[in-house]
Amino acid sequence: MCMNKVLDEIIDLMKSAGTRPMETGVPGLSMIKGDIPTHQLAALYKPMIGFTVQGTKILSIGERSTTMEGPSYYVLPLHVPATASVHPDSDGRPYMSLGLELNQKVLQSLLRDLPEDLIPTASEDFFPACEIDIEFMEAWLRLLRLTKTLRDIPALAPAYEREILYRVLMRPQGWYLRQLGLRESNFSRISQTVKWLRDNYTGAIDIGEMASKSGMAINTFHRQFKRATGLSPIQFQKQLRLLEARNLIAFEGYAVAGAAYQVGYQSPSQFNREYS
Repeated sequence: MCMNKVLDEIIDLMKSAGTRPMETGVPGLSMIKGDIPTHQLAALYKPMIGFTVQGTKILSIGERSTTMEGPSYYVLPLHVPATASVHPDSDGRPYMSLGLELNQKVLQSLLRDLPEDLIPTASEDFFPACEIDIEFMEAWLRLLRLTKTLRDIPALAPAYEREILYRVLMRPQGWYLRQLGLRESNFSRISQTVKWLRDNYTGAIDIGEMASKSGMAINTFHRQFKRATGLSPIQFQKQLRLLEARNLIAFEGYAVAGAAYQVGYQSPSQFNREYS
């Protein structure tokens, strides 16, 4: 089957998608389509593999932005606060994408079956868009076809998910997945820090204490944190605060000052400067 036919079938299987992430019935697989509001795209993104099927997504983490023009894929190995915008393709066809949440247990199981020297070495790029070839696209198609044969999901979805993870591991972003799957890697330790920050972002943070708990020197911790998330620990905390404040103001009726204090700011004026 040629790539265009594979892509056409994927697009057809996604015709029921809307502008909010839609669960497909396949564990961890979601789809979205259309003119998605930018406020909805400012969020704490889960660890995932994203497949931009059609159109363009511009994803920004801190001061770094990547343009992902379909068809292409990207990997977010950890939770990261990000903003984004989406756009139709050059022919006006709507933006469409699939997302597969990273399952660390499946990843660890797969890594146990692979020779260590098979996986590409480290890449300095954090989250560039990667070209997708027909083999990788067909793996997504097999997973997506299960939405039409729900009885097959328990037996076949784990195999197709494992294939997608394998094909990412063999490509430029494979190093990030491998680090996430290794229990004693720096990435694995940073992921624990990220989990702690998600629960404790309103208070003051001590970089030295976080580095010590991660078993790293402060400079090493800072470098590894930024390599894993695209942000420094302080920037990560600030982005979490601003995202939560936006939700409080937009959806829960908080006044600006009230939202600022709720997320940990001591000064509404400082919050206003950073929020703007």
